[in-house]
Amino acid sequence: MSIEELAVLLGWCTVVNFGILMLTMIMWTVLRKPVQSLHTKMSGLSADELNKIFYQCMGQFKTLWILFNLTPYLVIRIFMLGAAT
Repeated sequence: MSIEELAVLLGWCTVVNFGILMLTMIMWTVLRKPVQSLHTKMSGLSADELNKIFYQCMGQFKTLWILFNLTPYLVIRIFMLGAAT
C-alpha cells in the first residue's frame, strides 16, 4: 500500500467515523426521552447514570477518532505536501 492509498483510506475512515459521531449525537439530542426510557428499562440504570455513561462513551469515541483517524491523516497529508516541494 502506497502512502497515497493510505491517505485516502484514512481520509475515508475519518469521514465515516465523524459521520457516526455526528449521527449518534443528533439522534441522542432528538430522541433522548425514548432512548432513555428504553435503556433504563433494559439496564436498570437511572436517567442520570445513563447520561453520564453516554457522554463518557462519546468522549472516548471522539478521543479515539482524533488519535487513530484524524491525526494520522493530517500527518500524512502534511508529509505529502512537504515531499512535493
